[in-house]
Parts: sequence; structure tokens; C-alpha cells
Amino acid sequence: MVSHQTSSSLARLLILSVKAATTAHYFERQVADAQISKSDVNNLIMDYLITEGYPSAAEKFAAEANIQPKADFSDIQERVQIRESIHRGDLQAAIELINDLNPELLDRDKRLHFSLLRLQLVELIRQSFTSSDSSLVGKAIEFAQNNLAPYAPLDAQYKADLERAMALLIVPKESWTQAAASGSSGPAASQIQNDFGALAELVDPSLRQKVAKDVNEAILQSQEQRREANIRYLVRARAWAEQLAREKKIDLPKNLTLGLDDEGSSARGRNGHNGDTEMTENGSEDNAASSDADLSRYTNIPS
Repeated sequence: MVSHQTSSSLARLLILSVKAATTAHYFERQVADAQISKSDVNNLIMDYLITEGYPSAAEKFAAEANIQPKADFSDIQERVQIRESIHRGDLQAAIELINDLNPELLDRDKRLHFSLLRLQLVELIRQSFTSSDSSLVGKAIEFAQNNLAPYAPLDAQYKADLERAMALLIVPKESWTQAAASGSSGPAASQIQNDFGALAELVDPSLRQKVAKDVNEAILQSQEQRREANIRYLVRARAWAEQLAREKKIDLPKNLTLGLDDEGSSARGRNGHNGDTEMTENGSEDNAASSDADLSRYTNIPS
């Protein structure tokens, strides 16, 4: 027999549950009631792992989720090797790997080739200031003359970008030494900004990450694949829909999140890709305007 105290507790729980259900925003109730296919979620995850280049994680996930991947993992590994070369500053190796994979890619995409060469120049200048080899400065200048100077007459932006990279040669050696020793986060980031001024972005690791991302997308496009994972389009579509709804004064909860805050904070600082090298984002997705055309094609949203 249920005691009076237990009955009262159950009654209070029932009242609270009903109250929560009735006071929850209708949008939140619709989200809670949404039926999402597990296979769709699995395919979305697999698409991300393949497109972004995590072959080990993709292979393990395919086995666990009983999915037949539509990609050759060896092709993914080639993109991973290129990305890792760029991330560690070995641009010569990256360019050679790109040419081995697709000899015509850099010939067709001059802007991408220039970005790789300019980053290579930055790395050569960095080495010249952090090494005792005095001949490296001359080698960096010679590299710029032979490989980057021919681009300058083609476009004013090429010329401006080359001049900014060459300006790194006048940064004091002490600033380069400090930057190499302190990293690029926290107080060190402020120190780098003070020492390098407007040139700080050229020595920040985020430039390597951006170039690696551009290369990955260019390779995918050359293979007649999508440049980005589906989930990136979906995130931008979701942001666009919320913005449009608020502009039209549609009743929505004050704060809408993706519900990933806890997962993101707990995963930070560790490799969560089962043996694949972690790829750090550079924040380029914050500016969705640059991808409006692609988003429009994918979601039928007018740009």
C-alpha cells in the first residue's frame, strides 16, 4: 500500500511535470517531439568524417554503425598527409603531395598556389630568424623573387600580399624568438600582436589552418565532391532560418543553442578522432556571407 507521503510526492512530481510541459515554449516542444532517423544521423556523421579527413575514425564508425562508406579511405589519407604537412609548416612537402595527387590542380587554381607559396615564404622567413644559419635570409628573398614575384603584375592583391609577407624581414629577431618560445594563445597572443602589429596574422597558426582548409576543399572539388561536409551547410541553414524568423518577429525562445556546449567543452584538449590528427577550426564559419551562394544551392534558400 502506498503511503500518504509517497502519494503526495508523486502528486507534486506530476504537477511539476505537467507545468513544465505546459510552460515550455511551443518551439521547444516541437523540437523534443521531432523524430530523427538514426540512419540519417549516422550518415551525417560519416559524411563529416570523410569530408573533413578523419579516415581512422570513419573506418571505426562505419564498422560500429554498420555503414558501407562510399569513399576510398586511401584517398582520404592522401588529404590527411597534405593537411598535416601544412599544419607543421612543411609547405614544400605539401605542394609535392598535391602535385602527386592532382598535377593540374595548382596550375588551374592560381590563387590557391599563391597562398601556399606565400605561406612557404613566411615559414622560410621564420626559419631564418630562429636559426643560426645566416644564409637563410638570402634563400627566403631568392624564393620570393623566383616564385612569388611573377604573380605581382597579375593582380594588385598578389602584390599587396607579397609586400606584407616580405615586411616580416624587418621584424626584430627578438620578436621571432619570443614568438617561437611562447606559442600563440593567452598573453602570448597579445605579445605577438604588439611585436608584429598588422603582420601578426601571418605568423599565427590559424593561417596554416586556413590554407589547409582551402586546399582540402579544392581537392574535394577537383574530385567532383562537395567542398564541405553536409553538417556545415545545415548549421548555416539553421542560423539563417533563426535570423529570418527573428527579423519577421516570429515567436521563438530567447536563446537557441545547438545543445553541444557540454560535449564541446569536455572534448576540448584531447584527440577525439580515434587516431586521426585533430584539425583545429579557424573560425571562418563565423562569416556565413561568403558562402551564401553555396548555401542557396544546397537549401533552396534565396541568397
